[in-house]
Amino acid sequence: MLDLTGKNALVTGIANNKSIAWGIAQQLHKAGANIGVTYLPDDKGRFEKKVGDLVEPLNPSVFLPCNVQDDAQIDSTFDQIKDQWGHIDILIHCLAFAQKEDLSGEFSSTSRNGFQTALDVSAYSLTRLVQSAKPLFREGSSILTLSYLGGVKVIPNYNVMGVAKSALEMSVRYLASELGPMNVRVNAISAGPIRTLASSAVGGILDMIHHVEKVAPLRRTVTQTEVGNTAAFLCSDLSSGITGQIIYVDAGYEIMGMTE
Repeated sequence: MLDLTGKNALVTGIANNKSIAWGIAQQLHKAGANIGVTYLPDDKGRFEKKVGDLVEPLNPSVFLPCNVQDDAQIDSTFDQIKDQWGHIDILIHCLAFAQKEDLSGEFSSTSRNGFQTALDVSAYSLTRLVQSAKPLFREGSSILTLSYLGGVKVIPNYNVMGVAKSALEMSVRYLASELGPMNVRVNAISAGPIRTLASSAVGGILDMIHHVEKVAPLRRTVTQTEVGNTAAFLCSDLSSGITGQIIYVDAGYEIMGMTE
């Protein structure tokens, strides 16, 4: 049986109750994991309160600010985790951002700053978190991130985020190769389109969801809970032989060739 009792699981990227990260955190908690949460700090403390209120039922033993564009804050986050937990068994990376103007129009119009921002937050942040977390992993630890089909195929209005997801998926493979000798596994879930705060920035997201519902073999899209269930599996000993993989949780949409 899937059992994460006694495992320390750090979840990043929870924004609200529609977040895929929230679905993952719930399923990890349900499986018995000890949950830790980071949130994006802001001057007025709005995210701290919003995320804090949401995750209260999970009774997180770690609740810390972490802006992944701030190296000092990342290091501070993991220093505090070391003091409170001593080690990390599960690291969940659910972080992505691109400027809205870079998610529409011609891809060649992407600004230099927009390109750098998307790659920094959406791809490099995984590598940077692992850099600081690496001393805290122990044999059998697992790292999981979130990707999307737009990282391997052209999706309307995804643009620079597709490039970022492509970089993220390749990062998964390089990190898996690096950490494998430590028996630390690294995988990604490529989820079908779900209405979240992040996806709302992608033009035509509702059209994409409806399209998936018509074309996917299961004739529907997926839920946060389904992604969370797969995450719990990939972070458990039941998946001990899986690393460096991109697992599609998309009702089968990715396999289809003719989609009209």
